[in-house]
Formats: sequence, C-alpha cells, structure tokens
Amino acid sequence: MKSYFPKHSQREAVAKHTSFPLDSALGPVCQLQPRRRRRRWWGGAASPAVSPAAQAKCKVGKMESMLNKLKSTVTKVTADVTSAVMGNPVTREFDVGRHIASGGNGLAWKIFDGTKKSTKQEVAVFVFDKKLIDKYQKFEKDQIIDSLKRGVQQLTRLRHPRLLTVQHPLEESRDCLAFCTEPVFASLANVLGCWDNLPSPLPPDIKEYKLYDVEMKYGLLQVSEGLSFLHSSVKMVHGNITSENIILNKSGAWKIMGFDFCIQSTNPSEQELKFPCKEWDPNLPSLCLPNPEYLAPEYILSVSCETASDMYSLGAVMYSVFNKGKPIFEVNKQDIYKSFSRQLDQLSRLSSSALQNIPEEVREHIKLLLNVAPTVRPDADQMTKIPFFDDVGAMTLQYFDSLFQRDNLQKSQFFKGLPKVLPKLPKRVIIQRILPSLTSEFVNPDMVPFVLPNVLLIAEECTKEEYIKLILPDLAPVFKQQEPIQILLIFLQKMDLLLTKTPPDEIKNSVLPMVYRALEAPSIQIQELCLNIIPTFANLIDYPSMKNALIPRIKNACLQTSSLAVRVNSLVCLGKILEYLDKWFVLDDILPFLQQIPSKEPAVLMGILGIYKCTFTHKKLGITKEQLAGKVLPHLIPLSIENNLNLNQFNSFICVIKDMLNRLEAEHKTKLEQLHVMQEQQKTLDITNQMNVSEEAKSSSTGNQTSLTLEEKQKLAKEQEQAQKLKNQQPLKPQTHTITPPVKQAKDLTETLIDNMSSLTSHSISKPKVASSGSFSSVPSMGIGMGFSSPVDSTKRNITNGLNTTIGLQTSGFSMGAGTTSQNFFSSPSGTGTAKVNIVPAPSMPNYSPVSATSAVSQLTQQNRPADMSSLDNLFGPQKPKVSMNQLAQQKSTPWVNQFVPPQGSPGTTSSVLGPQMNIVGQPGFGMQGNPFFNPQNFAQPTNTMTSSSSASNDLKDLFG
Repeated sequence: MKSYFPKHSQREAVAKHTSFPLDSALGPVCQLQPRRRRRRWWGGAASPAVSPAAQAKCKVGKMESMLNKLKSTVTKVTADVTSAVMGNPVTREFDVGRHIASGGNGLAWKIFDGTKKSTKQEVAVFVFDKKLIDKYQKFEKDQIIDSLKRGVQQLTRLRHPRLLTVQHPLEESRDCLAFCTEPVFASLANVLGCWDNLPSPLPPDIKEYKLYDVEMKYGLLQVSEGLSFLHSSVKMVHGNITSENIILNKSGAWKIMGFDFCIQSTNPSEQELKFPCKEWDPNLPSLCLPNPEYLAPEYILSVSCETASDMYSLGAVMYSVFNKGKPIFEVNKQDIYKSFSRQLDQLSRLSSSALQNIPEEVREHIKLLLNVAPTVRPDADQMTKIPFFDDVGAMTLQYFDSLFQRDNLQKSQFFKGLPKVLPKLPKRVIIQRILPSLTSEFVNPDMVPFVLPNVLLIAEECTKEEYIKLILPDLAPVFKQQEPIQILLIFLQKMDLLLTKTPPDEIKNSVLPMVYRALEAPSIQIQELCLNIIPTFANLIDYPSMKNALIPRIKNACLQTSSLAVRVNSLVCLGKILEYLDKWFVLDDILPFLQQIPSKEPAVLMGILGIYKCTFTHKKLGITKEQLAGKVLPHLIPLSIENNLNLNQFNSFICVIKDMLNRLEAEHKTKLEQLHVMQEQQKTLDITNQMNVSEEAKSSSTGNQTSLTLEEKQKLAKEQEQAQKLKNQQPLKPQTHTITPPVKQAKDLTETLIDNMSSLTSHSISKPKVASSGSFSSVPSMGIGMGFSSPVDSTKRNITNGLNTTIGLQTSGFSMGAGTTSQNFFSSPSGTGTAKVNIVPAPSMPNYSPVSATSAVSQLTQQNRPADMSSLDNLFGPQKPKVSMNQLAQQKSTPWVNQFVPPQGSPGTTSSVLGPQMNIVGQPGFGMQGNPFFNPQNFAQPTNTMTSSSSASNDLKDLFG
C-alpha cells in the first residue's frame, strides 16, 4: 500500500508554509513513534502494542493535518507573491506594500503600493508573476515574457505627461517581472468594474469608485493628447488602446501604458506614414495578442494599421466609459473573422439607440471614431479640440497640468479666478487633482498670496481628518512666513477655520505665534486688522494663552503705539473679549491698565468708558463697591470733565457715573440695614437671655420658700408680661424723615406789645391779694421749681416774664425740679451749667411741700413790705423815651438772665431765688419786689381768661432768634 507521508523534501515545503511543525499536527501518539515504525503502522500492518484510544487520537491528528494543509495552501498564495517580489532586484531600493490594483494587457500586472527606501518617495510596483503562465509551453512562455518586456521597455523610453512615468526600469527574477512607476490608484478597467487579478477581499476604494463627468471628460482628453503625442511626435501606433492599458494615478490623471504591440513607422521622415502589421494568429496565447474588442476592423480583415486604428480604439474606450465598462461589441475569439465581418455590418448601420448613454454633444464624434473607413475618423489632434472638452472643469484641470509652463503673472491671474470654479468641481477631484498643484506653489513666496485663499477654501470643505492629513503639513511652513505681508492678512481673515480644524498642539506652536507676530508687526494696517479679527475667534482660544500671551500684547500695542486708530482698536478689542475673561483678572489687570493710558482724545476716553461700562453691567463680571469707590469713580469723574468731550460724550460719562453711584448707594445701604437688623435682633436676644436668667434666679431663690406674697406675684407677672412684649416686638426698621425747614415770616408785633403793656397797666392799678394759705394749692395751672405759677398762655407769659420759649411750658401743668447750684434754667452764654428739664404732663399738680413752704415765706415777706411804684413811674413817665422793636431786640439778656443763677455753694433752691436780685426785663428796679403783679396771688385767675396764641411764639423766635 502506498505510504501516506510525502517525501522528506515535500515535508519541508509543507512545514515552510505552515505556522507550526507538521509533527505537532499529527498528534502526540504519532510523535512518540519513530518514523520507520509509523510508516509500517500506517501501511496497514497490525500492531498489538497500539491501543484503540491511540488509534482514535491518530485519526484526529490526521484531520488536523488536512486542515493545516488547506491553511498552508491559502497562505502559500500570498507567500508566493511576496516571495516572488522579494526575490526581485527591485526590492533592493523599494519597499513593497499591499496589493491595490491590476492593469496591463489582460490585467496580468499586479500593482502594489511601495516607497523608495532612500527618499521615502511613494511609488507603485508592477509585478508579473510567472506562475500565471505555467500552463503554457516553453516557447509560449518566452513569447509572453518577450511581449511584456517590450511593452515596459518602450514605456520607459517614452516621457510625456500623458504616459505613465516609469521610475525604475524592468527587473527580472526567476519568479517574476517587476518595475516601478509613479503612484497609481487603479486601472480604468478596475474602476469600470473589471476586477480580475485583484486581491480578496476587494479594496473598498475601488469597489465604491465612481467617475464624475468632469473626470470622464478630462480623462478622455488626456488620452487623446497622449495619442496625439504618439502619432505626431513619436510616429508610432499604440496598437492596443483599451481600458486595461489606461491607468489612473493617485492624482486621478489618466495615463497610457501597455506598449506591447506598438508599431513604429517605417518612414518617419515622410508625410504619409507606413506601419507594418502582422496577421492575426489565433494560435498564440492571449497575452501575445491585443484585445480584439477594442481593435480596429482593418487589423483583422485587411491586415493593415495606421494612426486612425488607434482612434477607433479610442472611440471604443469612450463608448465603454459611458456604458459602465461594457464594450461596443463582444468578439468570439474562436471565430474572430466571422465576428469582425458581422461587426462591419453593425458599424455601417450604427443606430442612435446604441449610443443613447453617450452625451449628446459627443455622440456624433464617437460615431465618427467608430466608422468603418479609417479616413473618416478624426485624428487625435482634432479630438482634443472638440467642444465636448471645452468644459470649465476640464479646462481648469488641463491648466493645472500645464502650470509649470506658465509665468507668475499668468499663474496669478488664474489663481484669482479659481475660487469661482472650485464650487463647481467634485470634492474628490479638488483633493486629488487641484490641491497638490496648489500646495506645490508654496515654495514660490510671490505666489503664496494668490494660492493660499484657494487652499483655505478647499480646507473649509474638508473634514478635520482630511485637513490634518492633506493640508496642514503644507501649511505649517507658511505659518512662519512674514513676507509678503498679505500672507498674514489672509490667515487672520480665516483664523476661525484654522482654530477649528487645527489640533491644539499645532495651534499653540504655529497659529497663535502668527497672531502674536501680527500684533507686534510694524505695519499699522496689520495691527488694526488683527485687533478687529481677534474678537471673532476669541472663544476658540484657550484661557491660559489668552491671559498670558494675547492680552499682554494687546496692552503693549495700546500703550506703545503712536497711532490713535491702533489705540482705539485695542480698547475696542479688549471690550469685546471681556466676556471670555475671569472677573478677578479683569478687576486686577484690565481696569488698572486703563489708568495707564496717557492719551486724552475723545475716542480713547470713550473706549475707556466702554470697558468700564461693559465690566460694570456684565452679569458674569461686575465691579465691587470697593472698586467703584476707590478706583473706578476717582478715575472716571476727572475724565468726564475733559474739554475735548462734546455734550453727548459728557452725557454718556455722567450716565455711567450715576449708575455706579446708585448701585454703590443701594449696596452699602442694604449692608447697613442688614447690620442694624442683626444688632437689634442681638439686643432682643440679650434681653431675653437676661430675663430668663433672672427668672431662673428668682425661681431658684423662691424654690426654698413656702409661697410668694401678693406683691411678689404681681411683680413677677409684670416682668413676664414685659418679656413677652419684647419677644413679640417687630424688628425696628429705619425710616426716612424729610426735614422741612421752618418758613420764617415777618409779622407785625406792635399789636401784641400794646396788649401786653395794657395788661401790665391794668395789673398795676388793681390791689394785690394776700394768700390765705401757706401753700400753692390754690394754683391749679402749673408750678416751676422757682416757686411761681400762672394760668395764662405760655407764649404771652414768656413775653411778660422774659422767659425763653424753648422751655415749652404747658398751661395744663408741669413740674420743673430744682437742680443743683450750678444749673442754669435759661440758655445764656454766661451760664455755668446745663439745666436738665424733666417734663411730666399730669392732669393735676400735686403739692410739693418744701417748695410751697419756702414760697409762702417769700409771699409773707412781700406782704409786709410797702409797695414800690417807682418802677411803674419810670416805665410810664414822660421822661423815658419809647423803645422801638429793633432796640428791644438788641438789648443784651445776660444781666437779668444771670440773676436767676444761684451763687456757687448755695444750699439749694429757696425763696432767695425770688429775692430782690431778680430782674425780669433787664431794667433796674423791675423785679419781683418792685412789680407786685408777679406775686402768685395776682395770677390766680381762670385759665380761659386769656387765649393761647401760637403766633406769639413765632414772633419771639423772630425777635430773639
């Protein structure tokens, strides 16, 4: 029986492509047996030493080995490709990456992305694996390899923007062919849905790729330009223009490759070119023949070719592009002559319905390209000029491709109009085709002001990830450029975009330093623009950067500049960004800075006022009353009276100052009211505590007694009632009292004085009555501490007796206790003391025995003395001139007022106070002794005999002050 195990070399090959040794896959039992014993056992010989359990384990090991073989086969495909590439000399200079696409005749070339080791430049690596042709005979393999080599070598020799650029020539190894080109996205066939020789799973960027109209137009225009170069300049027919041989590079440009069947002209110097053509050989491998679906009929039927043959192929490509990769005819390769004969009939009567998917403006041109007669077909140069390609987008992309040929003036004009075109182009086209061309112009400083607006316009449409990956690396060097100055202006205008999409680290390292340089720039225009723009993106700046870097530079710009516009814009900028600052930073840093500004121009003063007002009225900020009273108002009030301010500006200052004063008053008044309420509450609490303590003490003192007396209980009840009233009392609130000054009116006092004089005359004629009692109980009206009383009106009594009206004697009766010897009952400059008056109104006046006794003695003394009428003679005699009102007001009151002051050391207030030293009106001899009408008996009259007049009190105030 044939052994199961392969040979030793085969075992090594299997182990090479598996991730673990083969012996481990066969199970532990098989590992224990020697190789010779295992072969004999698997050969079918019975072994009595092996148990059934061991046999079962061996079967499991066999199944595992089969799975590992399958796994190794799958991994071997990738390993073979990688090993094939790794054995090629191309890998010495280039690192090969992942498999991304396929291209070339029959899509035989696998395309990998890669990088050059020395420069890290991105490339595409084309690899043809020779294992694809293992099924062919040796001579057929050689024919295929020669055809592929010829195409790559021809492509390497040709250099044109419309041809695929080879960066490393073809290298051959035992397993593969490989060469390197510019970075490639995919072939046109891959994009149109032909996915042969692509990796599995299919790359999503190819699977979801769809061509835009502008890409189709400009791509076909590029192919036409490439054919024009081959036909006119190289004198060559490509011979195999298909979607497989058109490559889309990373920028989206369409490039021609696949020169395997190109035909060079035999008479390049002559006007009519001749191209030799080989007869179609159906026995050759397919890789040795062009694609017949895109081949012109004359190739097969008449064995002839010319430049028009490539134009037919171009028409077939254009048809397939607009029909999702489907060719116009499907050719049976087994019977190709019959297929082409039938194709001629269809082409001769090509209907419009067959071209319905083609745009109408190019439909007729494609119909001409697919014409049977080569002479009718347009040449490549004519195709580049058809109106279909006069599209704005296509022309824009064409201009970018020829940008290196333009001078700076032409470039600047083009870049100025580009912002109008960009919105009309698809985003992918802009990123792939336009953006790289724009960023490449950053090396030219003169072009940066024209290129930068377009780059930032593209950045607005990009996501943050696309911006960081595609745009920011090219912008980083531009951030540091200071010349020309327009670069800074453009960046400042787009600062919100930069701060939104740039990472925080890059903002701190590149973007904000650019803003700081703008604030410190020597150009006043740059400073003004920067100050105007900063508030628009202030919310995007982190607080530490604003506080420690931005604000100090704004303050320096305001203080150090000589431009009024910069200073005013600095204040306006500060006012607009106040809301993003901390309250205490504003109070401690911004407001003190305002006092350092030396300028007194109205615009600057209004800027200062605006910052104060914004801070004062802002909900988050505000100014404390201490700041208002100590710093803000002392600064604002002098500024408000500057001579440069007009009326409206002055009114603005005064309005803000009034608002500040009102708030200052309200806040401080509220504080004081709260303190007052707290003090009153504390007093109430203290009184309550004292009452509680006294109650506890009394309760403790009375606890030992058997019972309280009635008086003690009444007293205790009154104390409790008083304490309860104090508890229930509402807190005192301050009340505002408006003091109305008295209105002084000059009145005529002549009539009042005449009445008083007539009263004195009537009293002097009547006889005095002697009191029948030794006390003043017969006087119901009032009593003064000096021992006399009268029921007459207080105002008239004061006039008659010369008393000061400020004592306020009441007719209902009151008492004035006699003070010490130093007391003075009248306000006099010569008084040696102050009278303390205790006024207690009472319905009846009780007898005060000491005063009454002393007064009675004085009355008896006066009764025993003869009446002295000389004072009345002196008063009414003709020898005495009349006293006017002014002379009466100017008389000094000191002599007779001092008579009422008892001398120092007097034992008390006795009848000596009413002795002959008293002088009522300040004239000698007109006292109590000389005037009998001052005896108490003469004033014992009913109270209603004289009317009370309030005008007399006012008259005395006017007279004596």
